[in-house]
Amino acid sequence: MRITAEGLTWSASGTPVVRGVDLDVAPGETVGLLGPNGSGKSSLLRCLAGLRVPDAGTVRYDGVPVRELSARRIARRIAFVEQDSGLDADLRVADVVGLGRTPFRDRWRGPDATDRAVVAAALERVGLTGLAGRSWKSLSGGERQRTHIARALAQQPYGLLLDEPTNHLDVKHQLELMELLAGADQTVLVALHDLTLAARYCDRLLLMHRGRLVASGTPAAVLTPAHLARIFEVDAELATDALGRPAVAFHGPLRSPVPDPRGTPSPLSPPAPLDSPAPPDPLTPAPPALRQGSS
Repeated sequence: MRITAEGLTWSASGTPVVRGVDLDVAPGETVGLLGPNGSGKSSLLRCLAGLRVPDAGTVRYDGVPVRELSARRIARRIAFVEQDSGLDADLRVADVVGLGRTPFRDRWRGPDATDRAVVAAALERVGLTGLAGRSWKSLSGGERQRTHIARALAQQPYGLLLDEPTNHLDVKHQLELMELLAGADQTVLVALHDLTLAARYCDRLLLMHRGRLVASGTPAAVLTPAHLARIFEVDAELATDALGRPAVAFHGPLRSPVPDPRGTPSPLSPPAPLDSPAPPDPLTPAPPALRQGSS
């Protein structure tokens, strides 16, 4: 399923949070959504999931505007995994995962054999088969996160939207989750803070800053020293590890923010184009005539 947004804008209490975002995630693509805290990633995902009504712009699934779809029809197309669901019910793990089957049955019908088979398969994919009968309240933070991912898989969606799903997971389960997402048949848009995981497992990256989409492309095109310095305020570069896999090498935080040469945009100003010239890389000195960054 193709997920697109055109001119997407959303505000909270009059403060712009998502500003004029255009994006296109192709069917079957795994795309990482990056940006520092407060850049608008979570709000953008909620708009794309149909959970927030944008002030302006349109979200489409395979060309169909989301505003024309009922909640049930949205849930049959998209599954959304939040950072923290806040679920406080005394349910078994299998029952929580079974909530993903809700869009496919009416309120008077309980789970059937198909539902139970789908739930079992989802639990197996995240390694929770042995905890199916456990109480939700007894789970660790990482086990709860994996349960919610299984719930999303049980929904059998065409697209997966995930907001920092590696939170609470240990290293093994972070890697297993990213392998699962990278190999999924669904269209995947996943917000991440771990830049190395994003570079290693995502087909393409989107970079947000102050509510705007400021870069889109391959990991090498997005995770440049200039972007890492200006957006994340770190001295870092995309390199490769001993096995030849992408890895972001951090040299340390910058002592002061790197100014944006375009200036700070006003809330009503149009977003800068993705191919705008990037700021000079403050980490790599060059002769004055050649000191021109690229993005």
